[in-house]
Amino acid sequence: MTARIALATAAEFPDLDEDAPALLKALTEQDIQAEPAVWTDPRVDWSAYDLVVVRSTWDYQDRHAEFLDWGRQVAAVTTLANSAEVLAWNTDKTYLRTLQQAGLPVVPTDWLDPGDAFVVPEVGEYVVKPSVSAGSRDTNRYRSGDHDEVAVAHAAALLAAGRTVMVQPYLADVDTHGETAMFFFGGVFSHAVRKGPLLTPAMELVSGAYKPETIEPRDPSEAEREAAEQVLHALAQLSPASREQLVYARVDLVPGADGSPTLLELELAEPSMFLVYDGSGGTESAQRFAAAIKATLSG
Repeated sequence: MTARIALATAAEFPDLDEDAPALLKALTEQDIQAEPAVWTDPRVDWSAYDLVVVRSTWDYQDRHAEFLDWGRQVAAVTTLANSAEVLAWNTDKTYLRTLQQAGLPVVPTDWLDPGDAFVVPEVGEYVVKPSVSAGSRDTNRYRSGDHDEVAVAHAAALLAAGRTVMVQPYLADVDTHGETAMFFFGGVFSHAVRKGPLLTPAMELVSGAYKPETIEPRDPSEAEREAAEQVLHALAQLSPASREQLVYARVDLVPGADGSPTLLELELAEPSMFLVYDGSGGTESAQRFAAAIKATLSG
């Protein structure tokens, strides 16, 4: 019998993204009927689906508690991938603190909670952003001594709104090397891309759902593969799910201060997959993604 699944998306992206044609075709080939469904649409009967896969729900950051509640409600009536527990763990970047404390190679981060005071770093460039954010929203890059007032105002506004703030050094090699985003379906490596640098000093804050990115295919280095494997291997002990239980995972790495691969983000909730940059126009990576979805349907 043909399985029926929903690909959860945001109202702004009712037809998903540029990966949709390849993914929908691959799912059809797996005898899976898939359709986009807007997560905030009260008319959707989530129980009518055999599986709901979280895809382009890129407006969740403005209604985080509502999104997590939605995930729990969906999980109560059908299977949700990734799980509601994973969504709660991963959509707040404080998970990076857990990974860092476990000794994994994470970008050094200072954490500020509401009521804390932001102190401008003495030297160098740094990034200020909230722990609940996506698409570079509410994120900016500053240079010590040049942008102190605007940086203080930025951090103060986030803290006053009750948001946790992250302060990280800006790792300058990103400007030339970019980010390496590595994709895993069902815990198995699929493909990787290079994401160009996004932040410029004291830029205007992103106003849309995300800041447009420059994407191109990339073959990750051996060191990058090893770093990603180290992070994914640790999930069984540090997160609500092991790598094998995740339909998808994206590991974003940047060169650290010493040049070694360093984790910027681990995307387990709603990452862009960039399937069309896999070297086959999206065919092969979409087939791998579809196979992971089918495996989840099979339990």
